[in-house]
Amino acid sequence: MPMKKFINAPENLTVELLEGFAEAYKKQVKLEGKTVVRATPKSDDKVALVTLGGAGHEPALSGCVGQGSLDASVVGDIFAAPGAPAVVAALEATKRDAGTLLIILNHAGDVLSGEKAFNKAVKAGINVQKILTHEDISAGKDAPLEDRRGLVGCVVLYKIAGAAAEAGKSLDEVVAIAERFNENMRTLIVGAVPATHPANGASLGELADDEMEVGMGQHGEGGGGVMKLASADETARIMLDKILNTMEVNSGDKLFVMINGCGATTLMEQCIVLRAVKNLLEAKGIELVRSMVGEFLTVQEMGGFQMCVAKMDDELIALFDAPCDTPAYTVK
Repeated sequence: MPMKKFINAPENLTVELLEGFAEAYKKQVKLEGKTVVRATPKSDDKVALVTLGGAGHEPALSGCVGQGSLDASVVGDIFAAPGAPAVVAALEATKRDAGTLLIILNHAGDVLSGEKAFNKAVKAGINVQKILTHEDISAGKDAPLEDRRGLVGCVVLYKIAGAAAEAGKSLDEVVAIAERFNENMRTLIVGAVPATHPANGASLGELADDEMEVGMGQHGEGGGGVMKLASADETARIMLDKILNTMEVNSGDKLFVMINGCGATTLMEQCIVLRAVKNLLEAKGIELVRSMVGEFLTVQEMGGFQMCVAKMDDELIALFDAPCDTPAYTVK
């Protein structure tokens, strides 16, 4: 079946996407080359936040640029990391005495570009620290770091670290807060319908009509959990059990849960899943203290969702609740 997408020349996908994105959200962001930056820059006495990643996952990652979140998102081509020089340029542009936090998602290309850029920035005298998000638990709780992918949890980490930066906290303080959240979050993906690559129409994985895969990767990579398609309640139970098995969570604890649609799963379905999660947590005496539902990091028309769970404390809750204004989410 031919790919059905409203695009022009495949080689122009990223440029045209970014031009349209910047126009749609011009009160919040602007475009500098293939880097999305805040329309109104943050004052230089506050820590800057920079991230990087491939296009094709909209609204992430660039949808998280704005007041109370990211200062810059360096964009690569569809599902591909940007080159290190573009990341270095973004770090130079955000250079300030307060410092910059570079947030890298744990995918091979992103890590390669991010590490190269970080090392060059340090040699150039830029005050920068880095953090690697790695909350995927599909490979098991004892999996080595390289097997734990960075998934949708980055969106929440941007928000919390961004709020800390807006509050005037030092770079060391922002890093410590971001790392605390990073170490306390877990994410698992269930895929039901593979996506297609918008540049060439290639299918990103294979699943029968009556199958789903728990543990699928963000780009359709196999996760080894193929099973018959289950109900919302049963799927929520399977995924939540796997996630909680990797965390130290007890009765009375407070959790954040995000149900992130991957592109073709409706808000109706996402809300039903969140309802199931709330009921399962209540039965364990655990409070669902904050939640998010919607499409924040998509994979074109992939059917399925990401479930992100994080253990919260009072400071993290307050930072999550702090005002922000980005294309992907706004808190007043």
